[in-house]
Amino acid sequence: MPSEVYTADSVLIGKFYIQDRTEVAYEAIAPVVLDALIATEDIRFKQHSGIDYASMGRVLIRSVIMGDESSGGGSTITQQLAKNLYPRKRFWIASMLLNKTREMITAIRIENIYSKEEIITMYLNTVSFADQTFGIESASNRFFSVPASMLQPHQAALLIGMLKATHSYNPRLFPERALTRRNVVIGQMKKYEFIDSLRADSLKRLPLSLKYSKTINQTPLAPYFKEYLRIELQRWFNEHPNEDGEVYNIYTDGLKIYTTLDSKLQRYAEKAVVQQMTEVQKQFLAHWGQDGIFKSNPAIAEDALRRTNRYKYLEEEGLTEEEILKELGKKIPTRLFSWRGDKEVLMSPIDSVKHHLQFLNAGLLAMDPQNGYVVAWVGGIDHDFFQYDHVRESTKRQVGSIFKPIVYATAVEQGIAPCDLVMANRETYIDKEGEEWTPRNSQNDYEVKYSMRGAMAYSVNTIAVKAILKAGVDNTIRLAREMGIVSELPDVPSISLGSASVSLMEMTTAYTTFANGGERVMPVLISSITDQDGNVFPALMPKEPRKKVLSDKASAITNAMLRTVVTEGTASRLRWKYGVYNMEVGGKTGTTQANADGWFMAVSPRLVIGSWVGADDPRIRFRSTELGQGASTALPITGYFLNQVVNDKQFEMIAEAKFPELEEDWKKMLDCDLYELDSTLIKKIELSAFKRDSLIEADTTAKAGESFLEQLYNRKLRMQRQQEKRDSIARANLIKIVESENETDSDDN
Repeated sequence: MPSEVYTADSVLIGKFYIQDRTEVAYEAIAPVVLDALIATEDIRFKQHSGIDYASMGRVLIRSVIMGDESSGGGSTITQQLAKNLYPRKRFWIASMLLNKTREMITAIRIENIYSKEEIITMYLNTVSFADQTFGIESASNRFFSVPASMLQPHQAALLIGMLKATHSYNPRLFPERALTRRNVVIGQMKKYEFIDSLRADSLKRLPLSLKYSKTINQTPLAPYFKEYLRIELQRWFNEHPNEDGEVYNIYTDGLKIYTTLDSKLQRYAEKAVVQQMTEVQKQFLAHWGQDGIFKSNPAIAEDALRRTNRYKYLEEEGLTEEEILKELGKKIPTRLFSWRGDKEVLMSPIDSVKHHLQFLNAGLLAMDPQNGYVVAWVGGIDHDFFQYDHVRESTKRQVGSIFKPIVYATAVEQGIAPCDLVMANRETYIDKEGEEWTPRNSQNDYEVKYSMRGAMAYSVNTIAVKAILKAGVDNTIRLAREMGIVSELPDVPSISLGSASVSLMEMTTAYTTFANGGERVMPVLISSITDQDGNVFPALMPKEPRKKVLSDKASAITNAMLRTVVTEGTASRLRWKYGVYNMEVGGKTGTTQANADGWFMAVSPRLVIGSWVGADDPRIRFRSTELGQGASTALPITGYFLNQVVNDKQFEMIAEAKFPELEEDWKKMLDCDLYELDSTLIKKIELSAFKRDSLIEADTTAKAGESFLEQLYNRKLRMQRQQEKRDSIARANLIKIVESENETDSDDN
């Protein structure tokens, strides 16, 4: 009995089984399936009583002696059913003869008990197809996404054709072979007059037209999560046998697995990924043009081609590289991923590789920071075509600036104040190997003094490096470890800029510390498991206890700085563009070298979200930082996701949750501007060009009900508006001064 997987809100999202099978009645099988099967496997099925002696003689002469592939098999459908129901055994001597004799006897008994309709139905419900699929209904859904009752003649012929050798005639792996075999079946149907010649010829000209679905017999929701869960469960059960020493089998023991996933949040997350990635992909293709990225770097496609199963197979067959490329350059029926839906085309394997390489991928993980429950998990854009999971801990990418909050949290722990002003000037450092290293900023702001709060809001690289050197690289690494990052972290200052490669799961885990008062909580995927008798597993995958790793002060101040990133910094579009206005949320954008990875981390009291966008091959990327930065690629995924959350009354508890009010001393520590500019020129213009009463005083009065951070933000906003008015007046007066001087010059001339 298969095990079932449920969400926290009791929605069945999948099953784990050995045989992917759904039984159907005789009436639910399209007649063309029966015709194709009888024409190919057992033309006298309706006449014999289990054994077709004429067919056995024909096979001996034509198949064995003459090598005629179209002659069919010697076993009847009833004999094959007997083999499916009672698998063959190994005997001490003459195993084949004994097994065949046993199958013949069993076939005769089956014929005496069941009708022909029942026999052919049982056969089609038990026979194995490609990709570990059992039964005609499952095969029909897997390869064509339709029930067996709706199969067309060419589709039925393809499925029946693969029964001869399920792997060799797998249309997904070997489309040319499968097409040839399908046409053999169509030929058999014509030969025995199930179809006429005209119909057969037209059917043979049709492409394979697969509509492959990997997630049959279950909802397509959360495919990456379910695959990760399957692997982790099997590993855990292998390590924890029951009292009798037996290992539970997730495929046969009929377990009910209740996960922490929320079905609605999962749907919102998957919708957000699709919504953003369709737009990003359009931008990416327009940015590079047709095959532009491969023209600039041909090695990308060449390397990917050599990793394909087709290339390796031809290489093992002894073909030269020139011969392999010639073979892989031939057009064959191919199923392609497209944001407008999968499509069947004639395309060479080389072009197919290039087609799929150009797709940017994504990952999203959402956790409850109070208990570690994983509520949404999106490992990629389409599990059927891109099975590499970008959430799991084994998938590591450079993290860029999303590592900076860990640096600043360490700095606060070491006594560095968030309002300390630091010049953003460039400095050259000597690394342990004696090499020079000069970090740069994305903006030309080297003459600006930033507070540490402002440096994080605007993601200033030069100040992040100064902060980690002052706080200590070793202290920063130690804190990162305590927060849940297990990946290798080089003992160098450049980790402050995110040079280390870390998984999305690790980074999301680390950020929960900023949302819950400084306690590390590890990801929890399963809430409970029950067996067939309803017994709950007493000690399943023990949750790691919460551990205090960051002081209340450092956690609260870093949290406030993260919220400044959203209100005034690089993530401000989360509010004005995606409508996440009233939710208390902080965040950090991240972009890695040459725009290979875009990141965004979001923290709120009841939800921490990590999102990533990039190509599976880091060499495939935007050339423009404006397009490739995390604020443009990854942040919108979280924006679309949170927009759905805040507009759903079911999640009011998440949307309206508030962080604890800051202590008065901590408020004072944060009461500063983000940067300090030399305004000497403006002051001169103000004094010389217009009267004092023309200045409009800034309204810095706090509004009732405003939180401290809202006061800071709104005061800054009012001051910015005031400054804009002053600048406008200054420019107008400066123009008057210049015009007056020009008139004087003209008079002098």
